[in-house]
Amino acid sequence: MITEQQLSTVIGSTAVGTDGKLGTVGEVYLDDETGRPEWATVRTGLFGTKEAFVPLADADLSGADLRVPYDKDKVKSAPHIESEGHLSPTEEEELYRYYGIGSAGTSAPVAETTSRGTVGHDTSGPTTDDAMTRSEEQLHVGTQRVEAGRARLRKYVVTENVTQTVPVSHEEVRLEREPITDANVGDALAGPAISEEEHEVVLHAERPVVAKEAVPVERVRLDTQTVTEQQTVNETVRKEQIELDADADVRRS
Repeated sequence: MITEQQLSTVIGSTAVGTDGKLGTVGEVYLDDETGRPEWATVRTGLFGTKEAFVPLADADLSGADLRVPYDKDKVKSAPHIESEGHLSPTEEEELYRYYGIGSAGTSAPVAETTSRGTVGHDTSGPTTDDAMTRSEEQLHVGTQRVEAGRARLRKYVVTENVTQTVPVSHEEVRLEREPITDANVGDALAGPAISEEEHEVVLHAERPVVAKEAVPVERVRLDTQTVTEQQTVNETVRKEQIELDADADVRRS
């Protein structure tokens, strides 16, 4: 037995008979007096172009399937009744008689669809209400922090030539001659009259001396700064459009 709480699951489910799949459940009809689900329409035939009524008295739900105790031929051969939102007592009695439920001549309850009070019904799937909902995708753009690259400090040694000028001095020998005078005649006659002699002078000179010293000249570190720029995001979104498709002789307002 199918309950009212299971209607949303039943509509649009797959009807399965004793010998396999029957079709898709289109509508569910309720008993006018009790409000219990009494009948369901199943789309059968090629591409689901035909609808057949199946009683729900002995039906049950198994996952997403509606299981009924009838085979395909039984359901396809059921009396053809247009599903216009309501079953007349005569139509329902004919269905009861065909499926062997109840007895002919009894006052069969009148059933109506779950979309009572609505204009039209959904022909493409589960019955909803008297209006279509149009939806569309919206683009929500944000930012995500990701690693974009790495920077590092690397210290290495290079060699360069440095030229500096430094003054250096040296001694040179200079020969000085002075005439004999009364002032130096005594020194001149102090030695032997004729002799051989040597006199030596040590000469000195300066030369550049280079010494190297490592001294700190600056401190270097890495830091980051945030720069904001504009980027254009191009993405495709879907939206639903609803248009009216009616026969040529249908009046529009």
